[in-house]
Amino acid sequence: EVQLVESGGGLVQAGGSLRLSCATSGFTFDDYYIGWFRQAPGKGREGVSCIIIRDGYTYYVDSVKGRFTISSDNTNNTVYLQMNSLKPEDTAVYFCAADQYRCMNILQAYGLSYSGKGTLVTVSP
Repeated sequence: EVQLVESGGGLVQAGGSLRLSCATSGFTFDDYYIGWFRQAPGKGREGVSCIIIRDGYTYYVDSVKGRFTISSDNTNNTVYLQMNSLKPEDTAVYFCAADQYRCMNILQAYGLSYSGKGTLVTVSP
């Protein structure tokens, strides 16, 4: 059974930091593209970041570049999202996602192989 379990969300003041974790199981971690998308209240899905597990190459959407860092622990099949300099507009449910074919699917939050149930991040002004 495939599982992606997010943790690390919470309430933080603007300018603060959080680190999200995505623990995965049930598929061959090294063969996948894994990342994060988010959904703010009343809005659609927005891709955030992706990492190619096999070579560590990373992608970010412009709104988080320089503030968020994605990384992976290939021994423990876990992906992290370090979020610094958080802004109120980062408030959303953050979902971990895995795709067998490309990071673009994660960055577009569309056609994903697997995704988790999400963790809520709330950034207060």
